[in-house]
Amino acid sequence: MTFLELLFLLLVGYYFIYVIFWLILDCNLGLWYTSYFGLSVSSMRGQVVWVTGASSGIGRALSLVFAKYGVRLVISARRENLLESLKKDCLERSNGLLSERDVLILPMDMLMVSVHEDCFESVLKHFGRLDVLVNNAGRSQRASWEEIAVQVDRDLFELDVFSVINLSRIVVRYFLKQAGGHGHIVVTSSIAGFCAVPFSATYCAAKSAINAYLNTLRMEHRNIDVTTFCPGPVATDFLQEAFTSEPEKKYGRSTANQKRMSAERCGALFAASIANKLDLAWCGLFPLMGNSTMNKIREGKL
Repeated sequence: MTFLELLFLLLVGYYFIYVIFWLILDCNLGLWYTSYFGLSVSSMRGQVVWVTGASSGIGRALSLVFAKYGVRLVISARRENLLESLKKDCLERSNGLLSERDVLILPMDMLMVSVHEDCFESVLKHFGRLDVLVNNAGRSQRASWEEIAVQVDRDLFELDVFSVINLSRIVVRYFLKQAGGHGHIVVTSSIAGFCAVPFSATYCAAKSAINAYLNTLRMEHRNIDVTTFCPGPVATDFLQEAFTSEPEKKYGRSTANQKRMSAERCGALFAASIANKLDLAWCGLFPLMGNSTMNKIREGKL
């Protein structure tokens, strides 16, 4: 056997094994490995992490995982009552590792970009530092391509892209000037940002855009860690709040009884990807094969 033949067989074997793992795992191989054999989330104990969109779903699950390991938290969302409930649960989950002061409730509407700077100053005033920003706030979409009003395109991009970039730029400037050029920016993106899915054209475009923004940041400032986390279908209230084809209208459907990854499992994988500073990680109940199958999976029918 020649060297080239051996190299070819090794390459084929590698991709064969990778596909096998892809078929049986609920996340990419790198994330699976680090979740078991990489740095524990406990390595982040004492760090200050700001989670937007923390009141429910993935953001809530992620916050609870961090609390369990003594990570100090800033939790933001519009619904302050849900943040109060989350803070209580975080303190209980921490089992004494966190005090009342270690979980800061910071109500914030991401669309109000004019208050982003003030909100960030509140974080620094309270903790004196910020180590990780997790941009989790956002909404999905269900709509036929040809029916989408351009105002919906604008509204979705304002929330899922422009508000995220505005807050991230404020924090990046802080990292560059006050934190020795180091820090960690995290974004909850989506598989849809890499592999387009039916009936979510604007959402797919927005997630593709945020991925590009983060990739550029990673290239320009290599001392700043950038993690793009891309979940597939997760059992949250995401569909209830999703955009449609019409402005101000929500999709309003539940994911109950659908086959989706639990928010708790997603939160655990998300925390592992942040602790290990992965550039890119994805999770979900896959594989995806073809548009029809992709749509069935994302709607919880497979």
